[in-house]
Amino acid sequence: MAQKTTKEQQVKKVTTTLDSLPAGSTENIGKVDTKATLPDGVTSKMLYSDIVTIAWPALVELTLMQLTSMFDTMQVSRLGAWATSAVGLTTQPKFLLATAFTALNTGTMALVGRYRGSGEQEKAKRVIRQSFMLNTFFGLFFAIIGLIFATPLIKFMGATEEKVLIEGVKYFQIQMFGMFTVSMTSCITSTLRGCGDSKTAMKYNMTSNVINVLFNWILINGKFGFPRLEVVGASIATVMGQTVALIMAIRAIRKKNQYARLEFPKGSFRLDRDIVTNISRIGLPAMVEQLAMRFGVIVFTKTIAGLGTTAYATHTICMSIQSMTFMNGQAFATSATSLVSQSLGKGRPDMAMHYSKRTQRVGMATAACIAICIFFFNKFLLGLYTPDQAVITAGSALLSMIALIQPFQASQFIFAGALRGAGDTKFTAMVTMLTVMLLRPGLAIFLINQFDLGLNGAWYALVADQLVRTSLVFYRYHSGKWVTSFKPVQSKKN
Repeated sequence: MAQKTTKEQQVKKVTTTLDSLPAGSTENIGKVDTKATLPDGVTSKMLYSDIVTIAWPALVELTLMQLTSMFDTMQVSRLGAWATSAVGLTTQPKFLLATAFTALNTGTMALVGRYRGSGEQEKAKRVIRQSFMLNTFFGLFFAIIGLIFATPLIKFMGATEEKVLIEGVKYFQIQMFGMFTVSMTSCITSTLRGCGDSKTAMKYNMTSNVINVLFNWILINGKFGFPRLEVVGASIATVMGQTVALIMAIRAIRKKNQYARLEFPKGSFRLDRDIVTNISRIGLPAMVEQLAMRFGVIVFTKTIAGLGTTAYATHTICMSIQSMTFMNGQAFATSATSLVSQSLGKGRPDMAMHYSKRTQRVGMATAACIAICIFFFNKFLLGLYTPDQAVITAGSALLSMIALIQPFQASQFIFAGALRGAGDTKFTAMVTMLTVMLLRPGLAIFLINQFDLGLNGAWYALVADQLVRTSLVFYRYHSGKWVTSFKPVQSKKN
């Protein structure tokens, strides 16, 4: 008779080089040598393999999600500048309302990674359970807020033309139905990534993207007997894809072989004070960071919206292309966050440093390739969105700026990901408040009003923001203080 597998053998684990190393003592978490050599038997190739194993599914997933967003923008742009502006004006209010669960899931990923590193599976399960309940509440609450205040929010963003306002409100209200599903899906995604499993999230998000793209084309243009819904159709297609992703994500996290399986045993619907405290200690500064970022970007966006519909349409298209370049940094930041949190959970700050440094090197090399492509093919990229030569000419200069900042942008994402993996979210929050909330909008307003630089002036401010932010995050990382910035509250439960 075949021997039965143990419960531990049945659990799905993403193994890394870290798993083969002995655990360090808690005393080691404060002692990190930035010039330490690799442990015996460990090579850089092994670490690069771990990094890429986590990063590539995240890169594919994030890239396809952004390609879907770009496809949305391209399809909508064909309807006219009014449609591009209507959809563009909804982006920042949507992100603003999502800050609560975005920040919450920063804490979720860091904590799950810690408990995965220390081998405390039951604690990892309690984290996902508590986080899922909180995400459900916040997702529903802010979806209702968005539905009620849709019109004043879009007006506040600078919608002056009646058609832009009406279509923007319709698009935004439909998106609010999807916010409820996105909050829960992002919780599951953060949990899986904390465990080092980015392939599962890639699968359900790829499915979501296919549905989104297919129904975008059908509903925007009125194919196969469906009515031509234009902007409204684009929003409905997005929500359809998000709903399918949630269903698949719940099925995945409920499987018995998941390390941090979502379970609801009897009496588990109560809030766990220790777990919520730990999530909050990481998540609240992350929320402040997100709020500061959204506030700054909203002021920045409103400033550009005041330059006219054509300028704002150009800005929206260029931001869509820049968002695609974020995927490189975000994917490798996922590796940095997961591997740093697991390393510190195992009492190995030396491995946290080794992993994060090598992650930054890979991200930088990828960023250089992206920069070259954008610089030489900027007009081609813009032509995918619009045939308007005025937009293409103005956008070409902006894309050159995007190419310039690629290496800095990637490093900033990755080192910030390492800091978040360590729970050092207070510093990143302060940096964001200084740069995105103050420097970027303040400098944009100054350059536009005092030097009459128009859209270019706003983007000079964006470049300045990226360079200063990268410098500050780089300084914090190399100080080594992030290693001891967070110590979880120890629960009395097993």
